Amino acid sequence: MAEINSSASGSQGSGRTRRLRVSTRVDMTPMVDLAFLLLTFFMLTTELSKQYVMPLTMPAKPDNDEQVPLINGKRVLSVVLGPHDKVHWYMGEEGMPTVTSMRNIRKVLLEKRSQVDSLYVMIKPSDKSRYQNMVDILDEMAITDIKWFSLVTITDYDKTVLADASVGQASTTGRQP
Repeated sequence: MAEINSSASGSQGSGRTRRLRVSTRVDMTPMVDLAFLLLTFFMLTTELSKQYVMPLTMPAKPDNDEQVPLINGKRVLSVVLGPHDKVHWYMGEEGMPTVTSMRNIRKVLLEKRSQVDSLYVMIKPSDKSRYQNMVDILDEMAITDIKWFSLVTITDYDKTVLADASVGQASTTGRQP
């Protein structure tokens, strides 16, 4: 609430009356209360940020300890994620490795999907690959509509492929190390 204070000062001396000075004081309590109420309201009703998640469907664990069915080695494409955004890929169990970049892996996936019926892709991230490369290859699986893929640990053969590539023995023509 606002108050008006006035001082009652009479005439002093010469018979002249002075004008009274009026001071106002505004009580700020209701405005502060309103500001905090609005602040609380907007904080509780707004959504701060949406989370972006990538759906990753994991298969259900079997109840019994049956042996996992084997996959034909001719239908398996192994994709080894190496350092410096390089991707080493080969068909079969220990096929001829070929080096490509993350930008060109989509062409390889589309080509192999059209050549091989029911293609199965094994994604093998190495210790020196970046996490972003794994996310990118999972995106490529969704873009190229490859239904069958898995993230597996890197094998000894894959380690030799990466070691030979770092030395410079593996080429883009697909020689076996």
